[in-house]
Amino acid sequence: MHSRFTPILVSVFLLLGTSSVAQITYFNVPSADITEKGKVVAQLQVNFEDFYRTAATFDYGLGRKWEIGANVYHLEYEPGGRRFVRNDSTFEQPYSPLFLINAQKGLDISETLEVTIGIQTGFNPAPENHSSWAGYAYTNLAGKTKDEHYEWSLGAYTGNSHYLGEGPKVGLQTGFDAGIFYQKVHLLGEWVSGTHAMGQLVLGAEVYLAKRLPLSIGWQRANKDGAQALIVQITLLSE
Repeated sequence: MHSRFTPILVSVFLLLGTSSVAQITYFNVPSADITEKGKVVAQLQVNFEDFYRTAATFDYGLGRKWEIGANVYHLEYEPGGRRFVRNDSTFEQPYSPLFLINAQKGLDISETLEVTIGIQTGFNPAPENHSSWAGYAYTNLAGKTKDEHYEWSLGAYTGNSHYLGEGPKVGLQTGFDAGIFYQKVHLLGEWVSGTHAMGQLVLGAEVYLAKRLPLSIGWQRANKDGAQALIVQITLLSE
C-alpha cells in the first residue's frame, strides 16, 4: 500500500502547489463561486492528522459561468517514517495520490439563487499495482445575499471508492461562508454525509492576509469514528 514517491512526482506537486494549481472549496465541499473569465484561482490545503494530507487546486474561468481546472488530491506524508505514501490496494482510504481534472457550470435561477453542476475525474499516478479511475460528481443549490457577504450551498454528490474510500457512494453535502467582517474575517462550515473518508464536519474561520489572499483554519471531525484533524488552507485569487 505504501511506498516512496519518485522525485519527479514530488516536484510536480510542489510546482502545482506554489505556482497556482478541484473547484475552489469551503474546505472540501465545492463552493458556488465560479471563476471569472480569464481569471485564475489557486488553493492549497494541508490536513494535520497522524500524517499530513495535502490537496492542491487550480481553476480557470472560461466565461458564461464555466470554469475548468486541475487537482492533486490525497498527497500524504508520514512524518514518523519520513516518507510520502501511496495507496492503490485498499478502499479503507481513498486511493492516493490522485491527479484530477475538474469542471463546474453555474445556472442562475435568480439574482441570489443558482444551481451548480460539477465533476472531478482522474487517476492515481505511478501505481505500485495498477492505475485506477477516480470520479466524483455533484449538484448544488446555492444562495447568497445581494451584497454577497453571506453564501451557502446544499446539494448531492456521488463518487466511487477510489475517490471516497469505503462507504456510501451517494450522499448530501452542504456549506456556508459568512462574511462577518467582509473580506477581513469570515466564518466557514461544511458537512459531507457518509462514513467514508470524505464524510466529515468542518468548522473554521478565514482571515484575509491581503485582499486576494485568504487564509482558512478549520477543525475537522470524521462521521465514521469521530477522529479529529486540523485543516490549514490558503487561497490565491488573481487580479
